[in-house]
Amino acid sequence: MATTAQAANEFKVSSLDFSNNGLIPKEFTGEGKDQQPRLVWSNVSKETKSFALICDDPDAPKPQSPWVHWVVYNIPGDKRSTDYIEQGKKQMVDGTLQGMNSWPHIGYNGPMPPKGHGTHHYYFKLYALDTLLPLKAGATKAELLNAMKGHIIAQAEIVGLYAR
Repeated sequence: MATTAQAANEFKVSSLDFSNNGLIPKEFTGEGKDQQPRLVWSNVSKETKSFALICDDPDAPKPQSPWVHWVVYNIPGDKRSTDYIEQGKKQMVDGTLQGMNSWPHIGYNGPMPPKGHGTHHYYFKLYALDTLLPLKAGATKAELLNAMKGHIIAQAEIVGLYAR
């Protein structure tokens, strides 16, 4: 078991827009502005060369569950937030790339569970990697997970909730 001192130094991700296991505000959903939430992270290993982010919903009643909402990779190792990532843009100036979600679109599409289907859990998983990944813009979650094998230094996640 980790001591308090060790736990304090663990890789962490949080949101400026919702708390862990808290409700995601409507503006970040398909019912609102479909705006991507702002994520921030801390306690990053010095070996980190890049970050990757996957947001998915395992509660989705679809054959391709979990439903993928956001795929981002090659976020430079010196970044500590998603604030600079432009909605729907394949590639940022710094080399950050966005992948394909389940709609299928490039970039973020927010929660939009079926009405009456109950509360869904949206997992925002952030990975610290020891390399840049040899992927082009538009990669799928499966392609990203495959490319990350053997390169994950640390992983952190935050879960948001939403129901219609």
